[in-house]
Amino acid sequence: MCWGVATAVNTRFSRAVVTGGAGFLGSHLCEELLRRGIGVMCLDNFLTGTPANITHLLGEPRFRLIKCDVTDFVHVPGPVDLVLHLASAASPADYLRLPIETLKVGSLGTLHALGLAGEKGARFVLASTSEVYGDPLQHPQSEGYWGNVNPVGPRSVYDEAKRYAEALTTAYRMSRGTDTAIVRIFNTYGPRMRPDDGRAIPTFIRQALAGEPLSITGDGSQTRSVCYVDDTIRGILALAESRAAGPVNIGGPLELPVIDLAKTIMELTGLPGSIRHIERPVDDPRMRRPDTALAQELLGWAPRVELRVGMARTIAWFRSQLAGAARATEV
Repeated sequence: MCWGVATAVNTRFSRAVVTGGAGFLGSHLCEELLRRGIGVMCLDNFLTGTPANITHLLGEPRFRLIKCDVTDFVHVPGPVDLVLHLASAASPADYLRLPIETLKVGSLGTLHALGLAGEKGARFVLASTSEVYGDPLQHPQSEGYWGNVNPVGPRSVYDEAKRYAEALTTAYRMSRGTDTAIVRIFNTYGPRMRPDDGRAIPTFIRQALAGEPLSITGDGSQTRSVCYVDDTIRGILALAESRAAGPVNIGGPLELPVIDLAKTIMELTGLPGSIRHIERPVDDPRMRRPDTALAQELLGWAPRVELRVGMARTIAWFRSQLAGAARATEV
């Protein structure tokens, strides 16, 4: 894809800052902003992101990469009219390995990103998460639900970091007049997920392609609602372009037991596979499905990519990456 030629898209933004821009979601967001003709300043410390995700953008004159930690002071020269704060560990394997860093980026990182938006007079969008609902007692989860989160459980370092980030974002809007919005992102999948990030879909795909049994936690009856990355990015930018403050759920309304998700991946890989059951993590949510009525009403947003289509694209990307890695070891 040529990044030098932007697709004409009506937008009120000319230059955006994306924190965590080298991560899975962040890199796709950087791409889409460039496609829309918006300049991008990507900030990342590569703690969980990787330069490989944005290497193909480095020759684009409207793209700039700065290696930095947003828990330190953040300075960006020149005008900025949109700040998208995605910096954070997002998978259990990462935030359990990096608990203090996860809490710091949700607190100090959000504080500094909000400060940047206030300094520049920019719109600020916080990438929050469905994990603010915890192990929900309301189903499906609507934005008005306050959640059921264990504040001292192992997942609290992520859940509470995001809940605090939402509170801080709201405080800046109410007390300082900063133009803010909150998007609550549900399980997103697609190319550039790390095979070892510990989340269900990349783990299942990696195991299936390697001919290993797929590891199902518990009996696999716990449910997830997944959304292909292109649809999630559309939702984030629809909120950014709107005047809404949120929070707004962005996620796929199709709810599946995890064991059915694993079976779908085995079928689409076309490889013989098996399932093994392992212990379920502490505080693992029993069910997850977004109420997306607000996103449809405010943003005209709904997911477009059907599960099997998105999963086939993701599996194809994983195949190419694993094949490339195998060739590299042979050299």
